Amino acid sequence: MKSTLDQLRTMTTVVADTGDLNAVRKFHPTDCTTNPSLVFSALSDPSCADLVARELRKCKAEGLGTEHAAATLTVAIGTELASAVPGRVSTEVDASLSFDTGATIQRGMEIIQDYADRGIGRERILIKIAATWEGIQAAGALQREGVDSNVTLLFAMPQAVACAQAGVFLISPFVGRITDWFKASEAVEAYPVEDDPGVLSVRRIYDLYKSNKIETIIMGASFRTVDQVKALAGCDNLTISPTLLEELSQSEAYLPRKLVPQTVSKSGKIQITESEFRWAMNENAMAVDKLAEGIRNFHADHSRLMNLLEQKMEDIQLSGIS
Repeated sequence: MKSTLDQLRTMTTVVADTGDLNAVRKFHPTDCTTNPSLVFSALSDPSCADLVARELRKCKAEGLGTEHAAATLTVAIGTELASAVPGRVSTEVDASLSFDTGATIQRGMEIIQDYADRGIGRERILIKIAATWEGIQAAGALQREGVDSNVTLLFAMPQAVACAQAGVFLISPFVGRITDWFKASEAVEAYPVEDDPGVLSVRRIYDLYKSNKIETIIMGASFRTVDQVKALAGCDNLTISPTLLEELSQSEAYLPRKLVPQTVSKSGKIQITESEFRWAMNENAMAVDKLAEGIRNFHADHSRLMNLLEQKMEDIQLSGIS
């Protein structure tokens, strides 16, 4: 009997919600991701010591600061991950650029060039961008330049409509964070999975996209339980934490397909203006709260990384390494 994880692979592309190389090698996902938290962990991981030292020495020799060091380390780790998966590596644009379309486009192109300099083609990379109006427009512009993006922190239908309209390559609608918000707001401990607000949000987006023949890939993200994962079996992609991947791999329970393109109901139009987007988001307290929180947390991770890298760069200078 196939494991539940192997059954899921027959209907959905499984992505590892981690950049831990050991986890990636264990579960054999198609895609994976890198972000400031991963780079922070790599700075104290003995197995990454040579990579970190090499990149920091290079920055020091070229007179480059911590911002560049963070960027180059992120791509260096992404390059290692690319060797461990057959598919894509998502690489995050700085959260501080979330409301600057031009700067996001520029940073995305810089990431692509850095990977190219390391022998990794753009077809292996997704530029990860927050689902603000400005971020979505940047993702659309990058797509027109042949650069694929992963638009993340997606919590509401206006974001999904804007992404479809912009021709975004892939979106990451979140599940668990939506559920968390409603549990706190409604003072409930749990929802039956068929009534789970996060699960229902992704299903509505799936219906909208498939009924309108939108080619954008839908990648459900931010899962809290295996039941949430199972409830979205058949979604284009699902990005799943190592803990839940392990649980799915240890089970042999039958997994029925829940999302099927041929059975979707007709759902909405793919058209939205900037003012309509901003008003619809303003009317959705959950989406506003979770998007803002996500951007703040991404930026906090980046700031934490900057502080540690500054110390590391000082240590290199004091040791006289060049």
